[in-house]
Amino acid sequence: MARMTQSEIISALAEQSGMKKSDVKGFLEGLATMATSEVKKNGEFTLPGFGKLKKTNRKAREGRNPATGAVIKIPAKTTVKFAIGKAMKDSIS
Repeated sequence: MARMTQSEIISALAEQSGMKKSDVKGFLEGLATMATSEVKKNGEFTLPGFGKLKKTNRKAREGRNPATGAVIKIPAKTTVKFAIGKAMKDSIS
């Protein structure tokens, strides 16, 4: 089963909502911008019906170069994780 492309998602949402494709695209871009700023500011962003984006901090650790086997240091960094909400999880299973 092939996944939907961005343009297919926009077309489907425009058809279901009766909005123009350009309006749907603008809405999705605005949602992404809002999610980014909220995660930066508050550490999390909840998307009702889907789940929650959470900012997490990874510790520095040692890794290995797969080609040479040499030990390398992987620095600490901040990442974003997505936790699926219970309603979505229950509706898929």
